[in-house]
Amino acid sequence: MKETIALIQKRLIDAQDRQRKYVDPARKDVSFQVGEAVLLKVSPWKGMTRFRKKGKLAPRYIGPFEILNQIEKVAYELALAPQYQPVHNVFHVSLLKKYNPNINHVIKYEPLEIQKDLSYVEQPVKILNWQERSLRNKSVKM
Repeated sequence: MKETIALIQKRLIDAQDRQRKYVDPARKDVSFQVGEAVLLKVSPWKGMTRFRKKGKLAPRYIGPFEILNQIEKVAYELALAPQYQPVHNVFHVSLLKKYNPNINHVIKYEPLEIQKDLSYVEQPVKILNWQERSLRNKSVKM
């Protein structure tokens, strides 16, 4: 009887070691500091609207959001925007991604010359590429 229990325990340990071998290479321990900015993963489920985003072309991550405090080793409380008020603000570390701000991604806006009737004239700055398409009776520049 004791031999069968020992054999079962040994086989359980062998199975756990085998499973650990497959899991460990992909695992990375991620931790964040309080006050750090992170992105929140929004899973694009079919027909599911969360965070007012829906569809295949919806962004995968939203944010950045600031970490208010660490609830547990793998749970963080975020400072969500007021538009996400109905969503609970504690998330698992697997749903968070570190936010790396890049100065090159900031879009610089040029002021528009708006007329009194709130319209403006749109003019291209430069034509980058053009081609000539032939129809049956004429050719059109595109």
